[in-house]
Amino acid sequence: MSPKRNSSELENRFATLWDAIGGPELVREYRFDKSRRWRADFAWEEARLLIEIEGGVWNRGRHLTPRGFMNDAEKYLAATLQGWAVIRLVDSMLTPDTIKQILDYARNRISGRPVA
Repeated sequence: MSPKRNSSELENRFATLWDAIGGPELVREYRFDKSRRWRADFAWEEARLLIEIEGGVWNRGRHLTPRGFMNDAEKYLAATLQGWAVIRLVDSMLTPDTIKQILDYARNRISGRPVA
């Protein structure tokens, strides 16, 4: 998965790590709800997995305002109720070990093996 021009540095770092561990192709900016304009940063459709890269943690970005937080909670609830697993990552979680755990988790979802 090559870096996209309009993606954040954190999204590109995630994509680079994902590719390095051999993760399958993910869909970027995936619109998971047809009635809303919600998009997830990355999606693995077969695993019903959405991955959100949460930026702005240290500079009080839009997601950390009361309205932004509430909007994100609504979006993540809708995704979960539609059968998606939602994984939210912040910059300190973008490590090879964490990405490998996510890949293993998603593969277990696909195979039907217990994920916990």
